[in-house]
Amino acid sequence: MSALTFTMKKRLDQRVDMSPLVCNLLEGLTPKEIAGIELQNGKRKIRVDELFRIKGDDTQNIVIEGSFAKLDFIGKQLAGGNITVHGDVGAYLGLEMKSGSIKVEGNAGIYAACEMKNGYLEIKGNTGDLLAAALPGNKQGMKGGTVLVKGNVGERAGDHMRRGTLLIEGNAGDYCGSRMVAGTIAVMGTTGRYLGYAMRRGTLLLWNQPQLSATFNDCGSHTLAFLPILFASFKNLNSKFAKESARFNRVQRYGGDMAETGRGEVLVKI
Repeated sequence: MSALTFTMKKRLDQRVDMSPLVCNLLEGLTPKEIAGIELQNGKRKIRVDELFRIKGDDTQNIVIEGSFAKLDFIGKQLAGGNITVHGDVGAYLGLEMKSGSIKVEGNAGIYAACEMKNGYLEIKGNTGDLLAAALPGNKQGMKGGTVLVKGNVGERAGDHMRRGTLLIEGNAGDYCGSRMVAGTIAVMGTTGRYLGYAMRRGTLLLWNQPQLSATFNDCGSHTLAFLPILFASFKNLNSKFAKESARFNRVQRYGGDMAETGRGEVLVKI
């Protein structure tokens, strides 16, 4: 069996809802049946074979070739299998993802990994705002799994984050970790203003000194035993994080946000 490959025929002016094209929904379908699936495109519907050339038959390994930034909801509620995207993607990548893996070669739009429950999501480029956050009106963002971004991320990454691990090799915008409930966010680059705004619990792990608000207390420098264990869990990732375990031992710890419960922490590499 070869990977089920969707190669873009043309780029449309209106956005496309890609949520029907996930491994668990396509399992057991023939290529002919997959070709007849209708995707929402603005106010109209479009057949899959009108937009893509289809090759292969392994529905548990999906490849999207020639993707661009108007393909939304890729990997929505993915429950097993693998999706690989060559190109950029639109909004809501991996929305409510349950298991499996998604790898994107390019950039992603807003709300990537939104309310993700489990699995692995990797983005080689940049992402928009509200990475691993909650949908508007909801109060629980990412609930589990691992997200790796090799580029920069927009504002409010990890907003309302509940569990899981968010790894950012580049820079993070304003309000990173805002209203965070639990989980771990690691940022190798710089961070913007209002880091950890109203966070209740959780860990923000930083390589560069942040601009912290007055509601974070300096708790001194520490050698923390859990850090080598944490970095050991990254050793199989294709990432800079896999090489950091020997260089990240001692940290400056800040507790907060004291305007909330004050049980969160910001750890800065010394």
